[in-house]
Amino acid sequence: MPLTRKEAMTTAHVLSEAMPYIQRFVGKTIIIKYGGNAMIDEKLQNSFARDIVMMKLIGINPIVVHGGGPQIGELLNDLNIESHFINGMRVTDSKTMDVVEMVLGGAVNKQIVGLINNNGGQAIGLTGKDGKLLQAKKLRIEHKTPEMEVPEIIDIGHVGEVSSVNVSVLDMLVNSNIIPVIAPIGVGTDGASYNINADLVAGKVAEVMQAEKLILLTNIAGLMDKDGNILTGLTTHEVDELINDGTIYGGMLPKIGCALSAVKNGVTSAHIIDGRVEHSCMLEIFTDEGVGTLITNRG
Repeated sequence: MPLTRKEAMTTAHVLSEAMPYIQRFVGKTIIIKYGGNAMIDEKLQNSFARDIVMMKLIGINPIVVHGGGPQIGELLNDLNIESHFINGMRVTDSKTMDVVEMVLGGAVNKQIVGLINNNGGQAIGLTGKDGKLLQAKKLRIEHKTPEMEVPEIIDIGHVGEVSSVNVSVLDMLVNSNIIPVIAPIGVGTDGASYNINADLVAGKVAEVMQAEKLILLTNIAGLMDKDGNILTGLTTHEVDELINDGTIYGGMLPKIGCALSAVKNGVTSAHIIDGRVEHSCMLEIFTDEGVGTLITNRG
């Protein structure tokens, strides 16, 4: 059935609006952290995959980093392995780490690779152990109460932070027209595996690749002020002020922290976007309005 005149004009307007953005971002690298509702809703899964494939087709280089906390929790529960959290991070003993690798490096990673490939792309799944992509070190948590003179150091097992990223592996894939899909599992100098927060991995990969954009998909519409209004465009200085005055707090702090670090270390912009919106990546990159919060260094 042919388009109506109104539908045709809308399509033409969308394509015209996208053109300058396409020209600006061709040849650039964009890091997308994939998680939240976009990972579990079938319609959102396919719209995400189509966005990634479209980026690659028009000459942008997307790199996907994914999470999988709910899927890990589900399998741990099925196996009667109890989950414990400290400061929002999962305590990861050797048995739990086996499950993390099985879920993130296996089921979830391969599902995302399959989605992208089924929508016309060429994706390859990696963990940080492949090609020593993500070198990691143990993350230790500091805990301090008013009565304590010095903070207590808590060992939460196989939980790590990124110490280095092997850029050559990513360059090889990107230059071979491949879309890398990275599970956030790092490897220590002793060969041990470490579970790493996916936002932190995405931020570090964006920094070392000097990416044009870091996009973090979330289950919220974007950063909001104290009155519940979405903050669409912020500088790093403004974000620092929002943290200091308590507007940004709790679970959003680690996510915002990695976005701030990326922008302060060479990434052109970071985006906190609503993954519950179909084609949210394309809307954020190729339209004037976007669907979330943009953070840049520009005042």
